[in-house]
Amino acid sequence: MTSIANMVPRFLFPFVVCMGCLAACSKEPPRALGTLEFDRISLPAPAAERVVAVTVREGEQVEAGQPLLALDPTHTQAQLAAALAQAQQQREVLAELRAGPRGEDIAKARADLAAIQAQARDARSYYQRLLPLGDGNNVAASDLDHARAAAGNAEGQLAAARAALDVLLHGTRPEQLAQAEAALAAAIAQAEAQKVLLGKLNVLAPRAGRIDSIPYKLGDQAPVGAPLLIMLAGDAPYARIYVQEPMRANVHVGDSMIRSEPEFTPYYALIGEDAARLSYIAEVALGADAASLPAGLPVHVEYVEYVEYVGPAP
Repeated sequence: MTSIANMVPRFLFPFVVCMGCLAACSKEPPRALGTLEFDRISLPAPAAERVVAVTVREGEQVEAGQPLLALDPTHTQAQLAAALAQAQQQREVLAELRAGPRGEDIAKARADLAAIQAQARDARSYYQRLLPLGDGNNVAASDLDHARAAAGNAEGQLAAARAALDVLLHGTRPEQLAQAEAALAAAIAQAEAQKVLLGKLNVLAPRAGRIDSIPYKLGDQAPVGAPLLIMLAGDAPYARIYVQEPMRANVHVGDSMIRSEPEFTPYYALIGEDAARLSYIAEVALGADAASLPAGLPVHVEYVEYVEYVGPAP
């Protein structure tokens, strides 16, 4: 004959009880101890600026997007103005490179080239006239050397002037345009970063919750990353409990969000009866009737065992 036990599954259901609120029973069910907790949200300081406004108080319930605190924006606004000016400067540099050389600059370069060509011809002609006289010692050797040097110098200036004109005629190199575009992109990104930082100086509530702590008051200057406010988020607290190893088999992951690893002592360090000392962190969700309970309140969870009838007894 099939027994009822084979047809009836056994369950352990958690009941959260505040410490001291439950009368003693003849047989106490398994229990796990813990505390009430909220999700804590820390709002760090985005910049080392003075607190110029605090629009909430500790314990106040706030909505998502509600202004909470403001930092002095003066320094950040100046940095934003400098970044915008730098971006505008890079924008003008890029526009100048894209436009290329002006016609007046090209005309001047051509005129300079023509003048240097005339000077080079005169220097070459003078040297050519002195060269035969040097063979008959009719001219000093120093004068001949000076004429030769002047002709060579004129040829060098002529080559430089011709190259300068070629640079203007060929226009801006693609590499120069790419560098100017990259510099402009960097300047714009810097300006956008300053805009984002300026917006963060007005601290808003990221989600609905309750203000738990305001470490820095009006006039204080917090370092970068220091918590300006600490919020407790969620409609109700949850119970964070420590489930002992003998109860672990009857509590499943997902039922109370129990972790798969033990807390404090690693499992491989315990053997025999010592394994019962293992504890696992679990979180038990509470209903809206627990919304007014404070965080940190000691609680214990009782696992009430009962039998669910799923079929007729034979």
